[in-house]
Amino acid sequence: MLETRDLSAVYGEVKALDGVSLNVSRGEILGLIGPNGAGKSTLIRVISGVLNASKGKVLLDGQDITSYTPNQRALRVAVVPQARQLGGAFTVEQTVLLGRTPYLGMMGKASSRDKEIVHWAMAQTEVEDLAARRLAEISGGEQQRVLLARALAQKTNVLLLDEPTNHLDLGYQVSLLTLLRELVEEQDLAVIMALHDLNQVAGYADRVALLVKGNLAAVGSPDQVLTCDNLESAYHTPIEVLDHPRSGKPFIVPQCPE
Repeated sequence: MLETRDLSAVYGEVKALDGVSLNVSRGEILGLIGPNGAGKSTLIRVISGVLNASKGKVLLDGQDITSYTPNQRALRVAVVPQARQLGGAFTVEQTVLLGRTPYLGMMGKASSRDKEIVHWAMAQTEVEDLAARRLAEISGGEQQRVLLARALAQKTNVLLLDEPTNHLDLGYQVSLLTLLRELVEEQDLAVIMALHDLNQVAGYADRVALLVKGNLAAVGSPDQVLTCDNLESAYHTPIEVLDHPRSGKPFIVPQCPE
């Protein structure tokens, strides 16, 4: 579905990505992990077209993504960036409606179908009650859910999420990740999701890609990637990896000083 081949990207003189090759298929969540500055956000920006690669390519359904027009790309790939206190005079409903932009005709008028999808997306992310509120008037966590609703309204086959649980309390984190898991299975989506919480990655991702200083250090199942050796090398801190008592999946615990 989505593949990167030998992908590199540069900020100034700093190589943010260095020859990253990975893929994600329909019906799969690929969890993207790594310390701050590892290249997670850069990878999402390159895949989405916000940032140009200095080398390599991104393939979508076997076709170089740069060959798609911006509108064609928006019909196929939706992005949930990190919420950073969004301003502006747009209401929540107007913001979610922006996700329907690739489908609007020359007049830019939303159809009844567009409005139906917008309300579905707001219901899925529990922001219906905020529909008339302006973005500047709601919290960071509420803004994060609005950004997810906007992406869902695009109705694409690929979702790219950059720290989607930021600013969310525990209940909404679980709700959002559970929703993503359900949508992946029901709608056969391909999802790349950058997360800092390694236990959330272990619980919700089908495969994991570990980035370190722009390099792909490991990729595979949670059991294969979330190991003491991999994580201690990447994060430079002692940790312990246990088996979760219910799921049997990796459970990561930082080692406390004695």
